[in-house]
Amino acid sequence: MSHVKSFYHVVIRTYRNCMSINENHEKELYAYIFGICQQKRVKLYRIGGMPDHLHLLVSLPSYMAISIFVQEIKASSSRWLKHNPAFPLFCKWSKEYAAFSYAEKDKNMITNYIKRQKIHHKGKDFIDEYKSLLRENGVEFEEDKLPGEIISLAVGRAVQQECRDRSRM
Repeated sequence: MSHVKSFYHVVIRTYRNCMSINENHEKELYAYIFGICQQKRVKLYRIGGMPDHLHLLVSLPSYMAISIFVQEIKASSSRWLKHNPAFPLFCKWSKEYAAFSYAEKDKNMITNYIKRQKIHHKGKDFIDEYKSLLRENGVEFEEDKLPGEIISLAVGRAVQQECRDRSRM
């Protein structure tokens, strides 16, 4: 019998950081994702986020790879979001994601970090948060070679319009 306990802090974001997760209905999305986790025997300790991204703290069963888990969460929730009128701006999730492994002793720290997302983002946008998480977890990256869809916030308004246009198709 295998004995495994793994904790992952997973970050997924909307395509082009479109502000499409309606904060008035985010708990519905969280409940849906919780249901997916239950079906997959994944322990979801905390979920939270902002209109353009989500954070999850999960523990996966020994037979599940983190890439498979993220793919299943994104695919299933994407279908649900696209058919839910409470999320009219949602296009899709970004191709990229981040996942960081932690020990049991870090669980409360990460849970609190996710719980405080709304407060945290009053002073830091997603791109700065993403870079900080990469640095804190020892992930090497080049500023100009971050995932292709992470774009400057200067074009945010144009992206929001693109998301609105796509949602009407």
